[in-house]
Amino acid sequence: METDIDLQEKEQETWERLATLAAAGDAKRLEAYVEHIGPSEAFRALLRLDPEEREKILTTLSPEEAAGLIEEIPDEHASDLIEQLPAKNAASILSEMDVDDQVDVIGDMQEADAEAILAEMAPEDAADVRRLIRYDPDVAGGLMSTDYLAYGESALVGDVIDDLSKRAEEREEAEHEAHVYVVSASGKLIGVLDLRDLVLARRTTPLAAILKSSLYVRAEASLDELETFFERHPFHAVPVVDDHQELVGVVGRDEVAEALANRADAEYLKSKGIIGGDEIRSLPVLTRSRRRLSWLSLNIVLNIIAASVIAFYFDTLSAAIALAVFLPIVSDMSGCSGNQAVAVSMRELSLGIVKPFEVLRVWLQEIQVGVLNGVALGVLLGLVAWLWKGNPWLGAVVGGALAINTLVAVSLGGTVPLLLKRMGVDPAVASGPILTTVTDMCGFFLVLSLATLVLPQLAGV
Repeated sequence: METDIDLQEKEQETWERLATLAAAGDAKRLEAYVEHIGPSEAFRALLRLDPEEREKILTTLSPEEAAGLIEEIPDEHASDLIEQLPAKNAASILSEMDVDDQVDVIGDMQEADAEAILAEMAPEDAADVRRLIRYDPDVAGGLMSTDYLAYGESALVGDVIDDLSKRAEEREEAEHEAHVYVVSASGKLIGVLDLRDLVLARRTTPLAAILKSSLYVRAEASLDELETFFERHPFHAVPVVDDHQELVGVVGRDEVAEALANRADAEYLKSKGIIGGDEIRSLPVLTRSRRRLSWLSLNIVLNIIAASVIAFYFDTLSAAIALAVFLPIVSDMSGCSGNQAVAVSMRELSLGIVKPFEVLRVWLQEIQVGVLNGVALGVLLGLVAWLWKGNPWLGAVVGGALAINTLVAVSLGGTVPLLLKRMGVDPAVASGPILTTVTDMCGFFLVLSLATLVLPQLAGV
């Protein structure tokens, strides 16, 4: 069995081997080695090399092999690698990729670098990228592929079959070729053909005579709308049309599933304070620090505000020091309840189950749960406090504070994401700090203010 040291030495050999082969300019052996270790391991090795060594590896590999490696890397990091290359080399690599992958990579680049690379690409390829890059990444236009089969309505079945045979011989396989799309002379989508129907038809039959009507989505259709479409229809892909009903691409079920997974990952990172993209530790230290500080600096301000409540009630806390034990319990338990409500609201927003204007309905549903859970948790914590110190007033204070704060937390957790969405603020980023600050402040305030009201009965606890 390999030990951790053996695995580390083996991994180190991997990136040293890549650097050595690239430095020697041995393209054939470098390509063979990359194929041997696989794209995932090659990416791991690249991240442990200096930028100059990465550039040497990518420029030593053939453009086709380098493109195959780049396609396996997350878009943001692929963009960073490509940006480090001379524009001519970068254009050669990107030209070997599908146009939708080109758009993903170029879309994450600085504008000047992107334009320099586009200037080196074939004019028709650059035009395709410029046409698609204007779409948001999470709409149908940003997810679609332009690799599909489409013919004019006047084309004959025999001509189409001959063209498909020629494509097969030249290995020009379309990604979404289960169907043939039929368009008008102006490019408008008219219908779709099953390949089976095409093969069984007479060769002299025009496509207009055998086409079927086709469902489609607009180029601006959101990711949630695409998810709903594929939930309702068992298609592998759907054509995408623009505002003029012209066929502009095809978006597949797999692309939508991948985009949904990427969005979930991004929202998770945002909820944990990783702002601005998919962080890995090979990114520049200053970039990683800046992204994290944008979250942490806000949190320290909010925590200072919450702590100021304790400072205001310092005399009460000094007189009944046992309260200090229960302050973090009340705030933490309330925060957990609130985060459950946040998670449900975020999920329902992403599924389209609720709309941002349905704040009142969501709040009424949450307070029902808040009352039940608040009472249950409050009674439990109150009994613990009573049994510990033998003082029922202590139990009433902390139990009552937890019950009320739980109600506040679920109310905020359920409604804040909807309110932020209406305001155009990303709820995945802002809901957490708002909920934490308010539940902490409210929890501290409730415990200490209730204790102040009955302070004589808490003497000595």
